[in-house]
Amino acid sequence: MIRRTTDLSPSARDGFDAILDVRSPAEFALDHLPGAINLPVLDDAQRAAVGTEYVQGSKFLARRTGAAMVARNIAAHLEQALGDRDGSFRPLVYCWRGGQRSGAMVTVMDQVGWPVTVLDGGYQTWRRQVKAALYDTPLPHRLVLLDGPTGAGKTALLGAVAVRGVQTLDLEALAAHRGSLFGAMPGGQPSQKAFESRLHDALSRLDPARPVLVEAESSKIGARVVPPSLWAAMTAAPAIRLESPVEVRAARTVRDYAAIAADPEALDRALTRLPRHIGKESVTAWRALAAAGEVEALATELIVHHYDPAYRRQGVVHGRVELARVGIASLDAAAQAEAAGQVAAALDGLRPD
Repeated sequence: MIRRTTDLSPSARDGFDAILDVRSPAEFALDHLPGAINLPVLDDAQRAAVGTEYVQGSKFLARRTGAAMVARNIAAHLEQALGDRDGSFRPLVYCWRGGQRSGAMVTVMDQVGWPVTVLDGGYQTWRRQVKAALYDTPLPHRLVLLDGPTGAGKTALLGAVAVRGVQTLDLEALAAHRGSLFGAMPGGQPSQKAFESRLHDALSRLDPARPVLVEAESSKIGARVVPPSLWAAMTAAPAIRLESPVEVRAARTVRDYAAIAADPEALDRALTRLPRHIGKESVTAWRALAAAGEVEALATELIVHHYDPAYRRQGVVHGRVELARVGIASLDAAAQAEAAGQVAAALDGLRPD
């Protein structure tokens, strides 16, 4: 029997052995349910060809041709990707709207004998839930910002406190960008919709009654925009501020951005994208430092004359309430462990609402 559901809570999704997205690879690449596997019943070229025939030619021929393609593709998935699944395999299947494509897949899977479930409304059901959570309703979570100037070690400390059992939300990891001029990561960023899917999944797995530590970011992380509900919660959240000497921050920046520091051309291209209010003389001097391989001196210049002024302006605008100030005086593991302990202690001091 084919089951149907619209329950996409983490516990419901985790209850399936696999989530199968039967849309085309291009649709899947744009966005999909977290953890889904793409088993298209029509690939991109096939979907385009069938659609063109349906609109411009014969609807009957389009349906017949499409059905043959779907049958062959499903057969290939049964023999290959699903070839090692036994009779207990419990998949959730979806397409764009929960119509013909997922219907074809689940009909065959049901005949095989698998206890298959189809997502009513398909991907659109998921997207409506993501939009409702991130655009239409206030975020229920109790956010606390991990604030501090560039190079203070916020990202590393976020990971260190997570190990101690603190709830964290790593926006830079979800957006695949470090949120700075030099922050691009290999593979590029997800689409805006995919970023929002990752955010919704991460937030839905956190306990709203307990504090959630999130790194202070601007409203954009690279090219991705922080959705309104999350941004409103971030701007209203109290903060724990990290402090670290400029020389330590410069050394940490060089270490964390070693890949771009080792690529003179990429480093020079990034410097040409500095905001227009940075004087041409400064940019020329910084490009010269980069060309000479003086990356730590360059990092110091950028911190003192670009990032710190921007950070001070941002602090004045938001007027954040500070719960604590935590110093990190060196790059030593012991210094980070001590700072992580102080951050965790500050969060432990928060009382439930």
